[in-house]
Parts: sequence; structure tokens; C-alpha cells
Amino acid sequence: REVYRILREEGIDLPRYAVLNRDPDRPQECSLIESDDHVEVNGEIFQKPFVEKPVCAEDHNVYIYYPTSAGGGSQRLFRKIGSRSSVYSPESSVRKTGSYIYEEFMPTDGTDVKVYTVGPDYAHAEARKSPALDGKVERDSEGKEIRYPVMLTAMEKLVARKVCLAFKQTVCGFDLLRANGHSFVCDVNGFSFVKNSMKYYDDCAKILGNIVMRELAPQFHIPWSIPTEAEDIPIVPTTSGTMMELRCVIAVIRHGDRTPKQKMKMEVRNPMFFELFEKYGGYKTGKLKLKKPKQLQELLDIARQLLADLGQHNDCEIEEKKSKLEQLRTVLEMYGHFSGINRKVQLTYLPHGQPKTSSEEEDTQKEDPSLLLVLKWGGELTPAGRIQAEELGRAFRYMYPGGQGDYAGFPGCGLLRLHSTYRHDLKIYASDEGRVQMTAAAFAKGLLALEGELTPILVQMVKSANMNGLLDSDSDSLTGCQRRVKACLHEIMQKDSCFSEEDFRRLAPTNSPSLVNSMKVVENPVKTCDQVYTLIQSLTSQIRRKLENPESADLQLYHSETLELMLQRWSKLERDFRSKNGRYEISKIPDIYDCVKYDVQHNSSLGLEDMRELFRLSRALADIIIPQEYGINKAEKLDIAYAYCLPLVKKIQLDLQRTHEDESVNKLHPLYSRGVMSPGRHVRTRLYFTSESHVHSLLNIFRYGGLLNEGKDEQWKRAVDYLGAVSELNYMTQIVIMLYEDNNKDPSSEERFHVELHFSPGVKGCEDEENVPLGFGFRPASVGLYCALHPVQTQRDPGSLEDLSCDEPDCIALLSEPARIQRRSPLLHKCNTGSMEVLSETFTKASAYRRFHSCSWQPLEMKQSGLGSQCAGLFSTTVLGGSSSTPSLQDLACTQRKKLSSDSPCYL
Repeated sequence: REVYRILREEGIDLPRYAVLNRDPDRPQECSLIESDDHVEVNGEIFQKPFVEKPVCAEDHNVYIYYPTSAGGGSQRLFRKIGSRSSVYSPESSVRKTGSYIYEEFMPTDGTDVKVYTVGPDYAHAEARKSPALDGKVERDSEGKEIRYPVMLTAMEKLVARKVCLAFKQTVCGFDLLRANGHSFVCDVNGFSFVKNSMKYYDDCAKILGNIVMRELAPQFHIPWSIPTEAEDIPIVPTTSGTMMELRCVIAVIRHGDRTPKQKMKMEVRNPMFFELFEKYGGYKTGKLKLKKPKQLQELLDIARQLLADLGQHNDCEIEEKKSKLEQLRTVLEMYGHFSGINRKVQLTYLPHGQPKTSSEEEDTQKEDPSLLLVLKWGGELTPAGRIQAEELGRAFRYMYPGGQGDYAGFPGCGLLRLHSTYRHDLKIYASDEGRVQMTAAAFAKGLLALEGELTPILVQMVKSANMNGLLDSDSDSLTGCQRRVKACLHEIMQKDSCFSEEDFRRLAPTNSPSLVNSMKVVENPVKTCDQVYTLIQSLTSQIRRKLENPESADLQLYHSETLELMLQRWSKLERDFRSKNGRYEISKIPDIYDCVKYDVQHNSSLGLEDMRELFRLSRALADIIIPQEYGINKAEKLDIAYAYCLPLVKKIQLDLQRTHEDESVNKLHPLYSRGVMSPGRHVRTRLYFTSESHVHSLLNIFRYGGLLNEGKDEQWKRAVDYLGAVSELNYMTQIVIMLYEDNNKDPSSEERFHVELHFSPGVKGCEDEENVPLGFGFRPASVGLYCALHPVQTQRDPGSLEDLSCDEPDCIALLSEPARIQRRSPLLHKCNTGSMEVLSETFTKASAYRRFHSCSWQPLEMKQSGLGSQCAGLFSTTVLGGSSSTPSLQDLACTQRKKLSSDSPCYL
């Protein structure tokens, strides 16, 4: 308390805080009101996440409480015990005994900065992994906590001087939190020394010597110089073979595997619903959203009460339908807890009740007020989706070169070395959907080799991008163009005849091979919809028979789903797909494909008949509907993409154009670094996690936005042909942009910068492997080199692993310079320097949560280890076997064969 008082009086920035004194003599300082997602301390409100610190300086049990939207619970920090400095706890309630300081949580991207002063004019700063991230203490070979010296900004040096003078402590240590472009002091430790830096002690000795000598002999002048070291910046091969320095990696990634999204509507009139509506201020706007656990629990209690009354008195006046009340109760009881991510309820006030259709009798209509209850659930990241994201994060390390010291000798070591030494400027953005945020957290866990629960990683590493509409899909400007596109789709898909040449011209003006093939499979859209509807009826009948069978009535399906919920899911699609007049609702086709894909992948053990046929037909229909909803011709695709992606494209442009570093970045200090060969190397990584709409739209911008002329550039034509062959942008689809710089070229030269585009259609679906289009690899230039060096073997399949597993990495630098492209990218039109854009089909599809033992095209070494199957599905052959910028996976597989069983399942 005294430390914070001094900091505040000296005008030093510190987090917003309030002190709770549980002192009987001062009851006015002991007001605490706790809610689900915030606390009110003496009138000051702190939204979760917030920090709870004991007022006693010797008590290191600091708790961080997380919001229910991120999974709830708390991270409990303590003095380091072995390799642990914190643990995650599901407990979300604050402590009820003792006095505490409550302060606003500062998102620091998982990094703490410790500053050590020696007098007011000298400050040494070190960065370490935040103990609140996953609780694991990173130690070196000598058992000491790993820290790296970082550079302080001019403002932070002034703060160090202020702290030193304010506390009258010349040798002093304090903690800095760098968040949102500002630096905040959160703790002052008093008499503190750097634990493991000879340079720090040399500087201390020089400072002490200067003080003594100036006091005794002012006429002496002792020069103080710190020698500089030359930077050794590693360079890497680009797709065309030229050697450049990697400067920036930008990726737009779709979320992982999710449960089917579902929705149920019901009109309610019971007074208990109106009381709940009034309690949470629904009458102010006429609408109320319920997401918090306490709110959902109250709604569940109402549903239980009404069903209990209905069971005791069959003639009781409960106007809510029993089946929908039971569904409401079942959904709210799923998983045994509320997380705020899985389910939400919306109540809308209807002053005259819900409008009735003309087919209903007039005397059954009621003019009394009612509430429209809309329950939404599903659409959450599955355990398979978490594994997909985490594995992709691990494999994503291959995009980065290098790896020295403790991080050498295993795949992806360059990225971990870069990040651990604070030369990696990483920012992760995600939309506000729960599945997207959890995907981002799981990806970060795999990328940075973190441990523990996802909630602390989500809160500290993932930034919400919806505040400025960056990844927001609710764009009003979409309605006009999309309405016209959907009307055209409905018109064509309602024809009870085979597709004509005119239909092909209207629906597939871009001549996309995947779209044309799907139209050929469908032939007659109405007849195909008839088949799909019949198969859905058969499916619901099979599920009902299983429900009637006592042996399978309580069968638990994937992710805690029951047969009853599965039946409700398919019965609703059966009702909604075909109207009473026999016309089909085309907009339900993506939902049907979504559900059947989920059940084929996760519930195949039920042995339901004709599921594969339903999957085949619904996929063919979905492959027409889904991509064409984002525009039929090029102009429409660009109009819709522009409305979706304009903020994101501008942000990507800004990421590529920036050549200076933020002062808030934890940048390695080159003068104090030991064992770091290139302290000046700094790579910026920006990861954007979003939903399918943004991925489709961004890809359409790259494909149809005039980036390059496919008639004049053979590689671009191959890339566009590959995109046309991809029928589905599945979960974990990635669009990756890599920026390289040649520091030997003139800054204004066209040859200074090089930009690459890479693409992966995501996880592998349920289709046959021979139908999956193959790309040309992460390093296409190495393919041509290999063919030139080994002409005898060029008869092989160009997409097979055997073709590239013996690539010569040492010869990549001998490749000729790439052909120059005169036209500049629209993303970089404001730059003074030139760029070259190359689209490379980086990765083949990865398996969606299934075994790989049937993949006959993998080398024997990779199959035996199991490791090759994990990564080969995510990345192309040349990344793993032929690129000079990454270690050899086959060598790694041989060394780790004992650790991985050949028959163990590999999930992605």
C-alpha cells in the first residue's frame, strides 16, 4: 500500500487499483461486492480479468481471476517451487479473509520486464516469461531462470530514475508491465541485483569507480565505453531460391473443428420468464442476451420448475410446449457447467405476441404480450479442433529459419529461439466467437511450446479484434449484393431439370474446376435435394429406432452429445429443409453438410446406413452454395470481399509497410546479449484467427484482385489452377504472407523486398485421398533444382514425398535470380520499395482427427516414427525434407523412433 502511494504521488503510471482493508476499525474501507464477472471494491468496479494481491509484501500468493467468456477460474501465483511459479484453478471466487489490493489486469503478451537501477542514471532491464502464462519456469542448463536483457525506451528510463529517487534507493529493482503501448510499474522490490549478468556487475564496478574517482580527483576523466558487437543476421531461401532475411509473417487462419451450430425458437408467456426479463433490464431495449452462468442457471431453474409442474398437473396452464422446454433443459444441462462460450439465450419482447401465419385459425391467435426465446448452442471448438490448432502451431514453427544453442537440434527450433530471446514481435488477434478464440489460444500453445490450460494463454496472448471491426462479420454493406447473389442461387437451384449450358455460364462464370465438377455430380438440383431429404428421413428413423432400443438409449456420442440431441438436430433440419409446398430451402444445405460431416467424422461408430451417400450428395450441393454465396462472378466476389475484409486488408498492408519497431516491443539489447549470434534480428508475426467468411473473402481478393497476370506468370497460373481445384476451405485453412528483405540492396530498389503468398485448404476431410489436389510445395524452386540434378527420377508423381525427400538443401543458394515482375501489389502500392509476389500452395490437407496409417504415399521412415504423419499432412514435402531453412524431419524421426510408437494414433 505504501509502495503504491509513493508511486501515485510521484506521477508514475501504475495499473488502476483499489485497496480492500479488512480492518474492524475502518469499515468504510471494507466494502466488497462480488459478481460473476466483476468485483466492486469500495465503489470501484474491476471487470475480470483482474489481479488480487495481498497487502503484505512478504505474501507472494497473487491470484488472477478470468472472465467466464474465457473459461473462468483463476491463476494462482506463488514463490517459485522447482519449475513451477503458478497453477491454474477452476475456483472463480475471490478470497474472503485478509486485506488485498485489487488492480486491473494488464495484457502483456506473456512477458514481464524487470528493471534494476544502479543510481538514478543507470538501469538494466531483463525480460522473462510471465509466471501467469502457464506457470512453468524456463531454466537454463545450470538451473537458473532464463532471462534476456532488453532495451528500455526513453520514457521507461525516466521512470527508472523517478523510482530510484522516490524510494531513495540507489540500488533498486522494480517490475514493468508493457501493455497497450504504455509501461506500468506494478511492484518495487527495493535492494535488488541482477542474478546472472557479468556485464551488469562490470557496469556497477565502473559506476562505483567513477563516483569514487570524481569525489577524490575531479580533474580525472575516466572514459566509459561499451564495445559493440557485429550482427550476424541469418538469411533464408525464398520460394524462388534467392537468399534473403525473413522480416514479417502474417497469417489468416480459420478456426478448428467445431460442433454443429444449432438454434431453437419458442414463444413464452409464463410470468417467470417476464420476471427474469425485467430483472436484467430487458425492457430498456426490448431485447436481452443471457450468457453469464448465473443468468443461464436461473433460466434452467425456470425450465425445470415448469416441467415439474407439467408432470404433476397435466391440465396446468403452461403454454410453453413440453418438447421445447425439455430441449431447453437438456441443452442448458450439457457438460455440467456454464462457460459463457458454449450457449447463449436471447429474449425479445413481443407486445402483441408472435405474428401468426395465414394458415393458422384466427381464434387461436392471442394478442397478449409474449417473449420470443432464442436458444443458440453448439459451434464450439471440439477436442479434435484443439488438437488440430495445437499441432498446426507446432508445425508452423517450420516457417522460421535457424536455431542455436539450447534450441538447436529439433524441428521448429528457430522460432522458439527467436521468441525466447525477445527478437520476435508476436501479436495474435481473434474475433469474439468462442471457437475462434480457443483456436487461437491452442495454436499459441503449440507454437510457443507452452503448457497447461488454455484460459491463461487466451487472456494474455490473444487480443480481441472486433473492437475496430477488424474481424467482424456483421457488415451492413453486404446485404444488397448478397441478397442479389442468393436470389440468383435460389432461382437456379430450384430448377427440376439438369443443368444446362446456360446454367453453367450463369453459376460458374469463372470456370472453377471444383465448382464445375460439383455441378456435374448434382446434375438435377431438385432431384438431388429429393435424395438428400429422403436420406435425412431414413437417418431420423434409424436414430428413433436406436432410442427405442434399451441397449442404446443412454449411449453417449462424441463431445457429450446424446442420441436425443442428435435426433433433435436432424429432425429440425428435416422440418426446415422442405416447406409444405415442396420447395427446398437452399440456405439449409450448408447446415446439412455441416451436420453430416460432423457425424461421419465423430459418430461413425453408430453404424447408421447411407451416411456416406448423404455426405457425398450434401457436399456436392454445399460446394456449389458456399463459395458462390460470396459472389458468382468476379465483380460480385470482389464487392462482397471488399465489404468483409477492407479493415483486415488495410491492417495487413500496415503490417507489411512498417519498417520501424514499436517502442513497447520487448527488444533484445544487443550489447548485453550472450550466446545470441544475431541480436539485431527482429521478426514481426501477426496471426489473425477468424471464421470462414473472412477466409473466402480474402482469398477472392488475392485471386481476382489483379495481383498478378496469370497469362504472363507461369507460377501464378499454377497457383490459381490449384485454388480452382480446391473445393472446400476446411477447418484451419491458412493464408500466409511472408516478407523478406535483402539488406545488400538499395532501399529504393525493386529488389530490396520480396513478398510470398502461401495457402493451405486446412485439415483433410472425409473424401478419398486420391481426389485431394496436390500443391507444389513450400519451396517450389527446390523442386526444379531437384529435377535438374536428378533427371532420371523425374517420371515420378510430382506431388509425392518420395520425389522430394532427397532434395539437396546446400544447393538452394545456387539458383538463379527470379524473373522480375513489374506490376506492384495493391497491398504495397504506397511503398517506396518494390516487391515480388509469389503464391505457393504451401501445405497439403491434414487429417481431421483420424489415424494416418492408411496413407500409402509416406516414406517408410516417417510412417514408423509417427512424427512424419503428424507434420506431412500439414506442410508440403519440401518443408519437411528439402528446404535448407528447416531441419531434416527424416533425421529427426530416426533419432526419436524410440519415443513414438508406430501404431499410436496421430491426431490433427
